[in-house]
Amino acid sequence: MIRLQELLDKVSANNKNADLDLIRRAHDYAASLHEGQKRLSGEPYLSHPLAVAYTLACMGFDEATIVAGLLHDTAEDTTASIEDIDANFGEDVADIVDGVTKISTITFDSREEAQAENIRKMILAMSHDMRVLMVKLADRLHNMRTLDFQKEHKRRRIAQETMDIYAPLANRLGLYLLKRDLEDLSFKYLQPDVFNQITHWLDVHQVVEKHIIDKVVGLIRNLLDANGLQGHVYGRIKHKYSIYKKMVSQSLTLDEMHDIMAFRVLVKDTQDCYAVLGLVHSQWTPVYGRFKDYISMPKANGYQSLHTTVIGPEGERIEIQIRTEEMHKQAEHGVSAHWLYKEKKHINSKDLEQFSWLREIFERQGGESDSKEFMCSLKMDLFKDEVYVYTPKGDVKELPEGATSLDFAFQIHSKVGQHCAGAKVNGRLMPLNTPMKNGDVVEIITDQDRCPNRDWLTMVHTAKARSQIQHYLRTEERTRAIALGEELLEKEGRKLSINTAKEIKNGNLKIVANDFRFESVEDLIEAVGYSRLTPRKVLNRLYAVLHPESVAAAAQQKTIAPKESKDATSRKSDGVGISGVDGVLMRFAKCCNPVPGDPIIGYISRGMGITVHRSDCPNVANMELERLISVHWEGTEEKPYEAGIFVIAQNEQGVLASISEVLARNNINISGLNMETLVDGRAKLRFLIEVKNAAQLYQVIEYIRAIPTILEVVRETEVDDV
Repeated sequence: MIRLQELLDKVSANNKNADLDLIRRAHDYAASLHEGQKRLSGEPYLSHPLAVAYTLACMGFDEATIVAGLLHDTAEDTTASIEDIDANFGEDVADIVDGVTKISTITFDSREEAQAENIRKMILAMSHDMRVLMVKLADRLHNMRTLDFQKEHKRRRIAQETMDIYAPLANRLGLYLLKRDLEDLSFKYLQPDVFNQITHWLDVHQVVEKHIIDKVVGLIRNLLDANGLQGHVYGRIKHKYSIYKKMVSQSLTLDEMHDIMAFRVLVKDTQDCYAVLGLVHSQWTPVYGRFKDYISMPKANGYQSLHTTVIGPEGERIEIQIRTEEMHKQAEHGVSAHWLYKEKKHINSKDLEQFSWLREIFERQGGESDSKEFMCSLKMDLFKDEVYVYTPKGDVKELPEGATSLDFAFQIHSKVGQHCAGAKVNGRLMPLNTPMKNGDVVEIITDQDRCPNRDWLTMVHTAKARSQIQHYLRTEERTRAIALGEELLEKEGRKLSINTAKEIKNGNLKIVANDFRFESVEDLIEAVGYSRLTPRKVLNRLYAVLHPESVAAAAQQKTIAPKESKDATSRKSDGVGISGVDGVLMRFAKCCNPVPGDPIIGYISRGMGITVHRSDCPNVANMELERLISVHWEGTEEKPYEAGIFVIAQNEQGVLASISEVLARNNINISGLNMETLVDGRAKLRFLIEVKNAAQLYQVIEYIRAIPTILEVVRETEVDDV
């Protein structure tokens, strides 16, 4: 357990003028509030906030952040309020604690939704103060270090979330040390057998590896001294998860791993970095394709360094990183370096030019109302390595690995992306889904008549492009739905002598929209266009608004309209309902012919109401998720429903008569029949029959299957375009 004095010593080491009394008061305040509380490990609860505060002190944060680390659980788990913290420790501390608390105190319907929304709030908290996220990351690190005391299923869930979100986020913020620890701890719980295997292998080989490290460090130091260069040289074994990733990516066993050692050379200026690189390459043979210049092209998180891999003195591949002291501080501490070395207290995303990707997330999240959609976009932002692509003018654009020329178009500007008609890569016309490579020169060809379509979503790999395409498609779909809704209302209104355009101007349709609990008239008309509401239902309500004096207003809701056709009436329900909604047009999909008893799902077909499919219909997998809607069977009315059955039989005399006899005996009507004779003496028969429910259908299938000449009988489902 971390002691208060250890925390104070660490703070003093970074800042001799730090307000240690403020930290002491926060410690005593937290100790009194958490008194009697225990961790699952049995330790006093205070051990946790002390560990969080110590991590923040090691990262070099200011007193306010460290105090917030000590108090981060008080507003949630004790009697203290944010107002109390404000009164005792100031607004700065209270704001950080409040931001951390709000992330974790909201309840949701599902664990997935909770995870998505909590991550969303954590990301958004950075727009106010980056230190909120730093406290949350330090909190997660200590929770991972004490994960042994959780139940196994919780260990795996927390470790997976850490690997998926927190470690990549730390990496994006340039917090290398934090990212390394989070990855190794997650790896330990997600793949314990592999983790233990690597640990044992490193223990067995540590003497040999240490010998090689000491030898290479000595040789590089001699190389610097001989050429009058000042610098520091360090060697280490790569961390365990990094070794595992290399094993997987290169399909190697542990005994085949040769470049698990990394060396770092720190010099005083950029010129010396390139000088050391030249000396290293003159001393040892560089490995082709393994040199990266992150000084001239920094990573998205601000990381700068030269990376090269050479064949070392023992014939081993060794990776050498060369950077300045300032670059090293940025590499180790990332965003926290802005507090440690610039003594800047309140920093948000606008202060950090290298975190432009964060600002894009802040700006984009407003258009991603669904938390899971936001989560998908966030993972796209966090996980990929970068490639650097040039415009024809020589400007460099950074894209995630795997990004296409269409991603590049949206990276230039949203309008360029929306009207992208083609791309020239290195002077050659290439498809829009062509992946970009480092150094590609890309020219985008635009056409004002070209607009995004749904297929574009399969071509892009950046959250920015995906979000803008989805926003365009949603806007276009809404525009079309409103236009269709207006047309349907106008057409139906003529039958009732109602001028809908006039009533919109008069504000009467606004009253109807309010009655249906829509925020605007446009939302009401959109619902009609999407067939969520029938034009007749809206106009009946509008008629009542226009003629309130009518004695028969209530009856008028049912009788003012001309009599609907039998077909239209049957399409309105057919025994299928949507919770909280009535009067919506319904029809059954011909591809799967659902019958009562089948699990079903609805699909909003523009201008055609809800199309009801069986849940296991193959076509459902290809449908737009946002247009799927839950439906259910309702009522006890017995009526015939069409269903298809597919039969393969021996082509013998009387086979059709045998099947017809079985159907007639069970009072099943045949509404359609198709027969095909095969050259191998078999026959294919497709029946469209009328049944009352799924139970009756499958019972009939069993009866047919019992006929001696029948080889196979299945319910038929066709895969159609939807």
